[in-house]
Amino acid sequence: MNFADSDKFTEREKVALTYTSAIAWNSEIADDALWAKLYEHFTIDELVELGFFIGLTLGQQRWIKTLGIEHGNVLGDTAAGLAPSLEGLKGHQL
Repeated sequence: MNFADSDKFTEREKVALTYTSAIAWNSEIADDALWAKLYEHFTIDELVELGFFIGLTLGQQRWIKTLGIEHGNVLGDTAAGLAPSLEGLKGHQL
């Protein structure tokens, strides 16, 4: 999680990960300095798309937890994610 000091990420990737942290964990770090860095690396359209993707992904993960689906229950290389049935919902009604 120490991406800021890592040499494995570009400056653009580090700024995007900081934006992700602000959305996911601590909105207070989204100060003027962060926005200035974001505007150096991203257009407004890209920031909207990135923010939407982060929100959608994090929301999806929280939603999946409410369904009782645990890590590994649905594999990415199968058709299981296409919801062929309601199995795995542990008795929850939609």
